[in-house]
Amino acid sequence: MTAPLPTSVRLRPSEVQQLIAAEPTTRLIDVRTTGEFEGGHISGAYNVPLDTLGEHREEISRLAAPVVLVCQSGARAAKAEDTLRLSGMDNIRILEGGMNAWSTAGAPVRTVKERWGLERQVRLVAGSIVLAAIVVSIWVPAARFVAGFVGAGLTFAALSNTCAMGMLLSKLPYNRGAACDIDDVVRRLRVETPAR
Repeated sequence: MTAPLPTSVRLRPSEVQQLIAAEPTTRLIDVRTTGEFEGGHISGAYNVPLDTLGEHREEISRLAAPVVLVCQSGARAAKAEDTLRLSGMDNIRILEGGMNAWSTAGAPVRTVKERWGLERQVRLVAGSIVLAAIVVSIWVPAARFVAGFVGAGLTFAALSNTCAMGMLLSKLPYNRGAACDIDDVVRRLRVETPAR
């Protein structure tokens, strides 16, 4: 039987700023897609998309400095935390509320390219499908089931804290952004002092 994972340490934006000031070697690892990262991130953060984190968890788990995981709302950061904790890493914290909370708190955000976040894209696609299904159902009554299917999918996404549509949208070239050289990022995580 395996031991339970330690309880998550979640920090509000002001607490992350205090940690960075007290521990300048703190590493901020942003697990969003490269496209989302380019759309706005915390200065000095390293982009390690969640879908590539698992294959590099051993190298990342060797970091001695405190690590704060960042995503858009906190859900992907929690998944990244589980992955890293399974590799024995225990110096992990999560930015509570993710970039949404960071921006709302008025904390500085560095933008490379203006992009819509995945959550906003999901709302647009889901809303468009529902609207189209309702309009088409005027002529083809069975089309209303498409709207029901999308509603059921969104309900499941909320209950399971996963989003199949978001995962699919993250694969689009628009969301991939510039290629992320994960090996270079991992190397820099281990040797650089973050520039903030």
